[in-house]
Amino acid sequence: MLIVQGKLISVDVIEEQFICNLNACKGACCWEGDWGAPITKGEIALVEKDLDKIKPFLLEEGIRVIEEKGVAVYNEEPDEMGTSLLENGACSFMTYQDGIAKCGIEKAYEEGVTEFKKPISCHLYPIRVKVNEKAGFEALNYDRWDICSAACALGKEQQLPVYQFLKEPLIRKYGEDFYEELEAAAQHWKDK
Repeated sequence: MLIVQGKLISVDVIEEQFICNLNACKGACCWEGDWGAPITKGEIALVEKDLDKIKPFLLEEGIRVIEEKGVAVYNEEPDEMGTSLLENGACSFMTYQDGIAKCGIEKAYEEGVTEFKKPISCHLYPIRVKVNEKAGFEALNYDRWDICSAACALGKEQQLPVYQFLKEPLIRKYGEDFYEELEAAAQHWKDK
């Protein structure tokens, strides 16, 4: 483990390589899994505020589920809020573009109709952040999922560490200073 600005960083975030390979997986993370993408109360409020602007980018079934269940639901096992799901288990915000699952929220962002890109948990994947409020720290861990095997292979081929692949979302969540310190810590770790 490394510590950067009081956050515990798994060494796997530095040592493992990863580049999303949507042509291979077709965006399977949008429809695989047991619960929706983790989403914070603040993010729920942002999506609810712009929901009418986001709906044109969603599938009809997704709109129906959001209207029935809401933007997010509580998931007991991970003890967190997650995006609502379609009956088949897919995220209610999932849409398709050229046969690849994409985030409808992100499509709305790309079209300039909302300033919210997508839940940070999706943007940061394959890093998962666990917050321990009692101990007062956050842990950033690399999440291994077999549906991402093509992303791992492409990352190894290109020699791109997880943290470098996730530079933009890491800066989005923690800021430029955090990323620069993480990069320095990673270089120090590699030099050892």
